Amino acid sequence: MTRESTMARNDAEAVLHDLFVRGLGGDAAAYRDFLQKLSAHLRAYLARRLFGWPDEVEDLVQECLLAMHNQRHTYQSDQPLTAWVHAIARYKMIDLLRAKSSREALHEPLDDELAVFAESATEASDARRDLSGLLETLPDRHRLPIVHVKLQGLSVAETAKLTGMSESAVKVGIHRGLKALALKIGKSSS
Repeated sequence: MTRESTMARNDAEAVLHDLFVRGLGGDAAAYRDFLQKLSAHLRAYLARRLFGWPDEVEDLVQECLLAMHNQRHTYQSDQPLTAWVHAIARYKMIDLLRAKSSREALHEPLDDELAVFAESATEASDARRDLSGLLETLPDRHRLPIVHVKLQGLSVAETAKLTGMSESAVKVGIHRGLKALALKIGKSSS
């Protein structure tokens, strides 16, 4: 650890300790300042340990502040304040991790070999084949705009350039093609 970081930590300790002791003595403004500075300190402390869980960090900061407020009478003023603060924060963090692990233990891992996944892959393949068959029944002026815009995600302008159609013809082709497909699907399900 560098000399500068040690000094910064000692300065933070001194500032927090002074504000906390003054707050315990009845100075409401000092206690409010203490809570604000402590929130920032805890947020940094917990964020380093719970990287990637920003919501949990914020929740833990609030829980720690509440626990410290409720247990403020147990603090011994001749001891380092940050050691007391970090001990409470560690206990709260351990509680969170235990709760998360017990919730995670209730979840069954999904196996890619399950029949559900096999059926959905087969159904998707069948649907693609059925859609291809239906699209083949349409004339090019309807089928190509649907394939390029709706299935491949090209823009109307890109499809117009690709097919040599005007943009309005592409839009009309999509509309009429989808209408024709809906009629064909409606007839086949009756």
